[in-house]
Amino acid sequence: MDGEPSRPATASATGSSHHLSPAFPGRAPWGTASKLRAWQQGAMEKYVQEQPRDFLAVATPGAGKTTFALTLASWLLHHHVVQQVTVVAPTEHLKKQWAEAAARIGIKLDPEYSAGPLGREYHGVAVTYAGVGVRPMLHRNRVEQRKTLVILDEIHHAGDSKSWGEACLEAFEPATRRLALTGTPFRSDTNPIPFVAYEEGNDGIRRSAADYTYGYGSALGDGVVRPVIFLSYSGNMRWRTKAGDEIAARLGEPMTKDAVSQAWRTALDPRGDWMPSVLRAADQRLTEVRKAIPDAGALVIASDQDSARAYAKLIRDITGHKATLVLSDDTGASDRIDEFSGNDDRWMVAVRMVSEGVDVPRLAVGVYATTISTPLFFAQAVGRFVRSRRRGETASVFLPTVPDLLTFANEMERERDHVLDKPKKDGEEDPYAESEKEMEEANREQDEDTGEQDMLPFEALESDAVFDRVMYNGAEFGMQAHPGSEEEQDYLGIPGLLEPEQVELLLQKRQARQIAHSRKKPDTDADLLELPAERRPVVTHKELLELRKQLNTMVGAYVHQSGKPHGVIHTELRRVCGGPPSAECTAGQLRQRIAKVQEWATRMH
Repeated sequence: MDGEPSRPATASATGSSHHLSPAFPGRAPWGTASKLRAWQQGAMEKYVQEQPRDFLAVATPGAGKTTFALTLASWLLHHHVVQQVTVVAPTEHLKKQWAEAAARIGIKLDPEYSAGPLGREYHGVAVTYAGVGVRPMLHRNRVEQRKTLVILDEIHHAGDSKSWGEACLEAFEPATRRLALTGTPFRSDTNPIPFVAYEEGNDGIRRSAADYTYGYGSALGDGVVRPVIFLSYSGNMRWRTKAGDEIAARLGEPMTKDAVSQAWRTALDPRGDWMPSVLRAADQRLTEVRKAIPDAGALVIASDQDSARAYAKLIRDITGHKATLVLSDDTGASDRIDEFSGNDDRWMVAVRMVSEGVDVPRLAVGVYATTISTPLFFAQAVGRFVRSRRRGETASVFLPTVPDLLTFANEMERERDHVLDKPKKDGEEDPYAESEKEMEEANREQDEDTGEQDMLPFEALESDAVFDRVMYNGAEFGMQAHPGSEEEQDYLGIPGLLEPEQVELLLQKRQARQIAHSRKKPDTDADLLELPAERRPVVTHKELLELRKQLNTMVGAYVHQSGKPHGVIHTELRRVCGGPPSAECTAGQLRQRIAKVQEWATRMH
């Protein structure tokens, strides 16, 4: 590209940005439209002071990473540190969004660039990781010719495949400056992320080191993001294996990993009753939220295109209004997202592609209708609903009662880093891995249940939904109730405009009222659904692991005492106490077996 680009609007060395309009990037904090948010200001000041070649900024979804990055780009261009900008984004839609956001502060990026010289009116290009992967040398030549700032948006995607990571290294290794951005730096694999520094901890494991971190907890305290209320639904599931066996289970109750997966898939089957019940509840919640936020929208994140189409049809049947359907291979998908973002329609249904980076700030209600159970995807999905426009807005996310999802929901404020090394010995990462392995072996020997039938295709037969609990700020509220019941309506009717501490206070009051109502009935008369949380089986995965570990320890001690093998003792416990294999026991059944082993051990003394 010949010639110096025309200079964009400036930002001072301290990072203030008086040129940013209140509309940029559509989420300026209340009363501070002419200034950066405190975290953006802090990150700018750190950058300007240190002038690093590589800088990793980790900021929770909705915090304003785009504003920070473009303000920094403006400063670097103005001070002639760089002459051009390259933005690398995960998707075509995001590439265009970057170009639009940059244009609002006078930085012109070409989102359609493919090869050859760039027009003189442009300050740079916006491309995708996939695009860089196809032609890394094209981009390397560009950064070698002129001093370049490379902004790597959601940089963990550069580790999605070895070829993408290698292409980014090849293309941008000569860059003058590199700014890496992410809301979720952790990955479930150990592929190194290009241009990210890793530091070794005392345990010998290398973890990603961010230069500036702004987590969800901090953003919530600053009023930059919305508090999230998670509404969890369990229910009875029934499915048939390929072998012809019919299996029934209650979502949320302890069961094998394969059974959890199939119960979960049964719940999400649009032909059952679970999805219609949850969509109906979510639509009621949306109606309540729209009393305070008139343009609030709702999104269903679906597993596949067939399910998405079926959910859109259910929404039309329930609400009488058509849902916007966004399918990843549809050429008009990006336009439909933009259209939904700008209107006041109630519902959108999408397959994955809205899970990250796509900015629809009016989304306030979500239904997590996919079986993806990685913390990375969950955090990105929830990130679609936390983008705050004015103080007091709340977000509501509906999800199935699945142990992994409940854990993620309860750990929303936990900051994670990308771990590059796996522990060297089995069991170091998970303190319960060894005991879990022993339990699996014992159950396999005695119960002849290898789980192989769970790997085969299955047919969902029927499902129903039960309102299970509300999770907020790491705490749990409420008790199980039938859809449409007064108990469920109590929680669906929480106002959509509340301060974070008001949400917690209101949830505590509603739970206290329900427990008081429940206690008027003797347990013998009460349906299990009406029992308060403390009188229901524990379903959190962590507590069950603790109980299984305790049982396994007791059995291990009794093995040495009695001389009998593990498997024999587990079988005897099952015969005496009744119930399923240990891996599928409820907390109460595990406690009963622990007490029985203790009784046997005491007798031997």
